Amino acid sequence: MANNASATKRIRQTAVRTERNQARKSRMRTFVKKVEQAIAGGDKAVAAAALREAQPEMQRAATKGVTHANTVARKLSRLSARIKALSAG
Repeated sequence: MANNASATKRIRQTAVRTERNQARKSRMRTFVKKVEQAIAGGDKAVAAAALREAQPEMQRAATKGVTHANTVARKLSRLSARIKALSAG
């Protein structure tokens, strides 16, 4: 339990920040799922459009410190490679 005003304030700030970060992470996951569903559907144009929508959300999560920048880069790279392979397959 917080014993002074500054500790109480930090608890409030942490709660707000945690809620915000969870929302950002959830939003990012939703966009990634849309891309994966489009890839599973097999339509390259739809999948590419979904990736274009997902990329800014993923980059924003990395910028805000919700996820690591390298994690986002890896995920984007793997998704784009899967989309690129759709035409060959």
